[in-house]
Amino acid sequence: MNKIFKKIVILFFIFGLTSCSYKPIFLEKNYDFEIKEVILSGNKDINRIIKNKFNFVKSNEDNKNKNYIIQINTKKNKETISKDSKGDPLKFEIIILVEYKVISDGKIILNNKIEKNNIYNNDSDQFKLEQTEEIILENLSESISGIIISSIINLNDN
Repeated sequence: MNKIFKKIVILFFIFGLTSCSYKPIFLEKNYDFEIKEVILSGNKDINRIIKNKFNFVKSNEDNKNKNYIIQINTKKNKETISKDSKGDPLKFEIIILVEYKVISDGKIILNNKIEKNNIYNNDSDQFKLEQTEEIILENLSESISGIIISSIINLNDN
């Protein structure tokens, strides 16, 4: 009885591992548009993350695709939100502002701004604080790139 139970548990474990397949939302999905060029200015860390996200956008080879050029300008602000009685910062806020234009056939067809922010606590360990800021920056930038891609998809649906 015990050996049969172990075999059943192992079988369910194997099925559980092989049947669960996570894929990011924009990975390996074909679209009916193509991003020909991405022109970036502003904060280089945010730009790198956004450009990497655009690399996952693949066009469908069968259709005649719409070609887009995207101009992106990024800004990052870090502000102190609250301080303790000594004047040392307790909380910070990172604000990312992205202005982008989608251009097709030399005409601007979409001009938009996105602002994302996150509030986080100060840490006495400077290394830990920098790591937290990097993670927040990456998460906000990926969220913004998803919004930009979704807005382009909505352009094609109209």
